[in-house]
Amino acid sequence: MIYLYAVVLIALISSFVADKTRTYKAIKIAYKRFSRILPGFVGMLVLVSVILTLVPNKFIVQYLGKSNMLTGTVVASFFGSITLMPGFIAYPLCGILLQKGVSYTVISAFSTTLMMVGFVTFPIEQRYFGTKVTVVRNLLSFLIALVVAVMTGIFFGEIFPWMLR
Repeated sequence: MIYLYAVVLIALISSFVADKTRTYKAIKIAYKRFSRILPGFVGMLVLVSVILTLVPNKFIVQYLGKSNMLTGTVVASFFGSITLMPGFIAYPLCGILLQKGVSYTVISAFSTTLMMVGFVTFPIEQRYFGTKVTVVRNLLSFLIALVVAVMTGIFFGEIFPWMLR
């Protein structure tokens, strides 16, 4: 993470040297956007934290943990498909789930369906693209999300661990 901060600092200094006015303008725009996102981010983070505090770790590990990969992947895919959450909330949530013992495969299924499948946005998509296109897009997105989850599981040795030897 320190390297990322160093790269950003070097880029900011380079930009400042190249054009002070544009750099100040860019920083001002970034600050305004960050200010608009922050309340929603903090609110969702508090809500997710409260929910994760109320749900016992044993329950999370039992249904989403490494010992029950198939059920966890199906449950996570289902909740990811019906939930609408921006990425800047979803990724910290995935980090919290990872710390609680949820497998990479399940987290991959959850985050990928969260970003790609739109059960909540179905009526809006249907209005603009039509029912057939919306259904096909969501089904294909769901299948792709499951393939991504399986590939993640293989990559991290959770599925077919003998392949990594």
